[in-house]
Amino acid sequence: MDPTPPEEHVPQPGEWPVDPQEDLPISEDRLWVDGCFDFSHHGHAGAMLQARQLGKALYVGIHSDEAILENKGPTVMSLEERVAAVDACRWATQSVPHAPYVTYLPWVSHYGCKYVVHGDDITSDSDGNDCYRFVKAAGRFRVVKRTPGISTTDLVGRMLLCTRNHFVKSVKGTLSGQEGIGSPEERQASATDLLRRIKDYATDESGLQPGPQVWTWSGSGTAKLDHVLEEAGKFETLVDGKGPRPGQRIVYVDGGFDLFSSGHIAFLRKVTELEEAEARQRGWYDPEQTDKRLKEFQEDYSPAYIVAGIHDDDVINHWKGLNYPIMNIFERGLCVLQCRYIHAVAFSAPFTPSEAYLKAMPWGTPDAVYHGPTTFIPLTYDPYTDPKKMGIFREAEQHAFQHVNAGEIVGRILKSREAYEARQRAKLDKAVAEDLVKSKEAAQGQ
Repeated sequence: MDPTPPEEHVPQPGEWPVDPQEDLPISEDRLWVDGCFDFSHHGHAGAMLQARQLGKALYVGIHSDEAILENKGPTVMSLEERVAAVDACRWATQSVPHAPYVTYLPWVSHYGCKYVVHGDDITSDSDGNDCYRFVKAAGRFRVVKRTPGISTTDLVGRMLLCTRNHFVKSVKGTLSGQEGIGSPEERQASATDLLRRIKDYATDESGLQPGPQVWTWSGSGTAKLDHVLEEAGKFETLVDGKGPRPGQRIVYVDGGFDLFSSGHIAFLRKVTELEEAEARQRGWYDPEQTDKRLKEFQEDYSPAYIVAGIHDDDVINHWKGLNYPIMNIFERGLCVLQCRYIHAVAFSAPFTPSEAYLKAMPWGTPDAVYHGPTTFIPLTYDPYTDPKKMGIFREAEQHAFQHVNAGEIVGRILKSREAYEARQRAKLDKAVAEDLVKSKEAAQGQ
């Protein structure tokens, strides 16, 4: 099999979508993954995490809208939105937009990547051929485990069918194996796997060392739903990652983070930028301050420690109705956890961050509570009254993806329902063919 693609697939110097324009030396520590990355769900992040763990740099090829339409069907998110999602993943070193749908060696080699990493499923092009046939033939293909139970196709199906069986009743109950589907043994196995995945996602840029902290918050249902009852509640450690460093401001953000997308990412990036601007004014980036941190910790760190509170499924459903959230709390939590702009996650955070709740935080009372303009939830009161009274409320600035939220994304699906339903049917047909290819490969490998 000829691993060399047609010449038109190989850009010339100056034509590559991102620098460098000249070929990099090939390194075994530099990996390549590619895909559509339509929705920034945790399955995509899981693939990037596993790939990053195999080396020291990860290049992520992202297919164009046109290539995906030809080979798979219409995208939900634009290329710009999908690039933003990849760039925000803690384990991605560089995104490469307009990567070809069929993975060609000249693209991989140009960016100095020795191996291409992909899940243990088969991906085929519009002709039914394996998209990774060239890199497999060259012996430059590495397989990682596909994240079960989540895909773009799954999420689109939830929207079209308005299902609610993905909801999680209790975070602690699910993690203890007391709740969920299946036998007690199956629930326990599922709980063990889920906790392992949360720990995997709570890693630093290498994917191997401790990263964000993960906590759960326990309080009454009333305290979680609205502002009638204020409770300090109880924080418990789920994953003991890196805590705040000296001088860092504690910053709190909260939300549903449903269908985690460019809107959420741009908000978190804005918070980071605003805190960096504040830090600049207080001399955080002065050479002597930087040198002091480097001397004490052997690495520098950001001026803000950003904690993300994530609401339970029933809390979001109370306010949004229908079958929201489309992603359950663990799926949403993993999406937030993989984002490079956060340092800690608190599962089951109350909808209203009361003074009692904020003062009970294990990191100390936040220096700032940020929120963006809410356009999707029809609020009947202001959840941020206490942070405003405390003088710590900050509103994030407008950004390019201000309009992108769960409601907007579901609207896109419903507007083009017929096209997406056709995509779902095509996906099922392709799955049958891809399973046959996988079976043949397995038989040949025996």
